[in-house]
Amino acid sequence: LAPRVHDGDTIRCGRERIRIAAIDAPELPDSPKCESARDPRAWCDYAKGYASRDSLRAFLAQGPVKVQRLGTDRYGRTLARLTVNGRDAGEYLIRKRLARRWL
Repeated sequence: LAPRVHDGDTIRCGRERIRIAAIDAPELPDSPKCESARDPRAWCDYAKGYASRDSLRAFLAQGPVKVQRLGTDRYGRTLARLTVNGRDAGEYLIRKRLARRWL
């Protein structure tokens, strides 16, 4: 199944929601994290949020996506490292300044 990109750090493969481990990408306008400054850690730069999502989509389209599952997050999403042709998706977005490290 080809992954569907939700935003710069989350994809869906069939029914499985996968969050890219160890990064944080900017939020999109529909994010509840950005309502009334609800979460002070939220990165609410919507233009960068769209750029991050679109860059991840283009990156994943370059070849078969390998998913290395690492666990789950508090929302029940799979935490994983995603690679395409040996290149790490999270590191790619960080280098483009469309994500930041998150531990």
